[in-house]
Amino acid sequence: MEEESATLGKRKSPEKADVTGTPKQESASRRRTLARTCVHEVAVPSGYISTKDESIHGTLSNPVYNGEMAKTYKFELDPFQQVSVACLERNESVLVSAHTSAGKTAVAEYAIAMAFRDKQRVIYTSPLKALSNQKYRELHQEFQDVGLMTGDVTLSPNASCLVMTTEILRGMLYRGSEVLKEVAWVIFDEIHYMKDRERGVVWEESIIFLPPAIKMVFLSATMSNATEFAEWICHLHKQPCHVVYTDFRPTPLQHYVFPMGGSGLYLVVDENEHFREENFMKLQDSFIKQRLGDWNNSANGKSSGRTAKGGSASGGSDIYKIVKMIMERKFHPVIVFSFSRRECEYHAMSMSKLDFNTQEEKNAVEEVFRNAVLCLNEEDRCLPAIELMLPLLMRGIAVHHSGLLPVIKELVELLFQEGLIKALFATETFAMGLNMPAKTVVFTSVKKWDGDSHRYIGSGEYIQMSGRAGRRGKDERGICIIMIDEQMEMNTLKDMVLGKPAPLVSTFRLSYYSILNLMSRAEGQISAEHVIRNSFHQFQYEKTLPDIGKKVSRLEQEAALLDASGEAEVAEYHKLKLEIAQLEKKLMSEITRPERVLYYLDPGRLIKVREGSIDWGWGVVVNVVKRPSAVGTLPARGGGYIVDTLLHCSPGSSENGARPKPCPPCPGEKGEMHVVPVQLPLISALSKIRISIPPDLRPPEARQSLLLAVQELGTRFPQGLPKLNPVTDMKIEDLEIVELVKQIEELEKKLFAHPLHKSQDEHQIRSFQRKAEVNHEIQQLKSKMRDSQLQKFRDELKNRARVLKKLGHIDADDVVQLKGRAACLIDTGDELLVTELMFNGTFNDLDHHQVAALASCFIPVDKSSEQIQLRTEIAKPLHQLQESARRIAEIQHECKLDVNVDEYVESTVRPFLMDVIYCWSKGATFAEVIQMTDIFEGSIIRSARRLDEFLNQRFTYCTQLRAAAQAVGEVDLENKFAAGSESLRRGIMFANSLYL
Repeated sequence: MEEESATLGKRKSPEKADVTGTPKQESASRRRTLARTCVHEVAVPSGYISTKDESIHGTLSNPVYNGEMAKTYKFELDPFQQVSVACLERNESVLVSAHTSAGKTAVAEYAIAMAFRDKQRVIYTSPLKALSNQKYRELHQEFQDVGLMTGDVTLSPNASCLVMTTEILRGMLYRGSEVLKEVAWVIFDEIHYMKDRERGVVWEESIIFLPPAIKMVFLSATMSNATEFAEWICHLHKQPCHVVYTDFRPTPLQHYVFPMGGSGLYLVVDENEHFREENFMKLQDSFIKQRLGDWNNSANGKSSGRTAKGGSASGGSDIYKIVKMIMERKFHPVIVFSFSRRECEYHAMSMSKLDFNTQEEKNAVEEVFRNAVLCLNEEDRCLPAIELMLPLLMRGIAVHHSGLLPVIKELVELLFQEGLIKALFATETFAMGLNMPAKTVVFTSVKKWDGDSHRYIGSGEYIQMSGRAGRRGKDERGICIIMIDEQMEMNTLKDMVLGKPAPLVSTFRLSYYSILNLMSRAEGQISAEHVIRNSFHQFQYEKTLPDIGKKVSRLEQEAALLDASGEAEVAEYHKLKLEIAQLEKKLMSEITRPERVLYYLDPGRLIKVREGSIDWGWGVVVNVVKRPSAVGTLPARGGGYIVDTLLHCSPGSSENGARPKPCPPCPGEKGEMHVVPVQLPLISALSKIRISIPPDLRPPEARQSLLLAVQELGTRFPQGLPKLNPVTDMKIEDLEIVELVKQIEELEKKLFAHPLHKSQDEHQIRSFQRKAEVNHEIQQLKSKMRDSQLQKFRDELKNRARVLKKLGHIDADDVVQLKGRAACLIDTGDELLVTELMFNGTFNDLDHHQVAALASCFIPVDKSSEQIQLRTEIAKPLHQLQESARRIAEIQHECKLDVNVDEYVESTVRPFLMDVIYCWSKGATFAEVIQMTDIFEGSIIRSARRLDEFLNQRFTYCTQLRAAAQAVGEVDLENKFAAGSESLRRGIMFANSLYL
């Protein structure tokens, strides 16, 4: 690898970067010229010699096509499209990385046209079935000879162009499909999906297994390491791979911020991508005035009338206000993005007073709606989820999220494309797939729950969603409006709106499905180790090693220069301070629980604030506010309480428009006091001292008087302000807290008695601390260099093979046994657990209704918040399933795999829809089953369709339970799975897609 990577060529094409029309006026044309540039690079394998005619195809580093086009367009191709087409005509792979709506589809269509011209076949893969259906409809209109394979639907499987999900392609590659011998091109749409934690490995394996004769087209949102990805393709398939990257937006964007509870829009980034700092300053001032005004109102017993987003006062009315303003200014259509499906519906329903469609448009909507629901049974047309939607749609308002009934979701997409929807309330999934732009995009929040925490949305996510703003050829510019409900750092907003797109990072992992399939391949050429060695994960890791070595050398040089005198004494002192800090942190996490601390956070109380390693010093409590959680989100840490605190800030720290930067006062420094919102977990100490605060804190001199008071207290108490004792002052009797206080007091005695505490040799202490940090970092980096990723995966592979032997999937010689042959055919759910149920007789004792209900536990589904109470006939099989899962988890743990038994059982067994599926299988109506759960109707249907695929084999490469039973000769079980599948396939659950 080391020898070859040195020869990978990365050749830029600056001459291509300036392909534009003739300049017009300097300012406007320069902006458009810069916007329309594209960067072309190419990774070339060592010793590769191009045999293309340069007069027709140009060179590797400067591809230009002068021959007859396979497809002509009604519009002039943009520079990045021209370069991409030239790369395709060279019959070489290409990665096209561009913004949403930039026109990547034109490149994919050209590759399809080339395959048709050359009498070859082409495969188009997309990450989601819904996108595959949409793309099939679009390509079928263009090329006719197009088929679809998505597991539950197969149309024209012998067509020249096949649209499929990436999972189907991987299945074809594993099972050696004859179709692939005729395929010249594979198009991977939305390739950035490869970083998906659960499914990203499917893309990686598919790319590794593709024969080198097949060339690839990768379509991606903008990503910062496109060249690295191309180098991996080049290394893997020993063929050139081009990168065509553009930041070009067909329609420039303006980005505004709307402060919640306030009024007016602030332009923060203009269409030239200039950040308007003066407007950001005004925005921050509006928040400070709001906070001080709210505090004064509450101090005078008045209500401010502001509540959190989604609440009746601010959030709902703010969004109503914005949508109304957009309509009045003719800025529609608008897409309002929310990160919660329930919030989408709440906001759409709050628009009851607005109507955006003419009578003629209303009639058109009703006609389309009536035609669309004709595909449903009579009883299903009366469902509340359908009947309630029509009045909304007729007023030009709609909702779009994954929990909607599929027919409604597709209907909304079609109406939106026809311009009959003026205001669409959607989740971020609407930002993927077909080109459905609007004039305006609104973000109801800048934070989202990602499964671990509430975080600001990344620049890549923002780019993807904001890319929906601005319709090419219709709008001079697109408009993005960001709603924020608290002060925000200027750099945070800058990074979000103008930041670089995220890199594509591998999420490669080993699965038993892959290991068993590789072991059972007849030719035996590709082993699991081959896949690991050739993964993007390993490629990325090996690329970082030289940089790590250089960093270690730099740090070792720095460590050698640091003063080590008196190291033992300083080490002891440093250790005492560290132990006290750790215990205090633990103590404060208990004390700052709302039920314990709120009583003591009265106005005037002095509190110490710390964020991570940054000490903000002592501040004065002004007010405590409870911020309710937004609709559909989890409560914030500290119960959502915010302590408005006057904190010392450096002079002029708020001048650039950022939130004032709190910092401990330096001797002789004249600072400023500003109100800063502080979350409870950031309080690191509570003082016994309270000071009186003026009734009005808006005048700077009022806040300055408090700064002087705090500084004077610091002089009076040189050893630190007296703190509230949790035991004697706060009367906390918890034994753990009492013990913590005792430990801290004992350590403080030792610290105060230490010689260094009196001398305070700051230079010596800082020198040692830095040396300790440098040595720690050196050890970590060296450990990373030693701990090869390849060896990690080898060890994991060995442990997984031990699990497979213990469970009887393979023998001592790694030959796949009957049980393993069944597991090879199951890539939904946990393959080990599914085959265990097949071989231990659990399925044999059940009828086909119970089988369908039990199998539903393997299908990913939204979690229900309701208590699960199951009838006896499915409760017993569930218990058997859980026991089998526990046994498999324990075996994996014994074989040294990092598996938590309880977490494994909880994550692999999902019984939330058992009752629903059982009743549906036995003939219940959809109206009846949706009353059994709080899970969205669309999620129920999506899970039922996946369950049908899981149970039955309707397509050669969709290998699931029936195929597994057939492979091991279990005829009765095979029939049972087929019957379970048939019992599901009726009514609205399996209504045809409007795209097909």
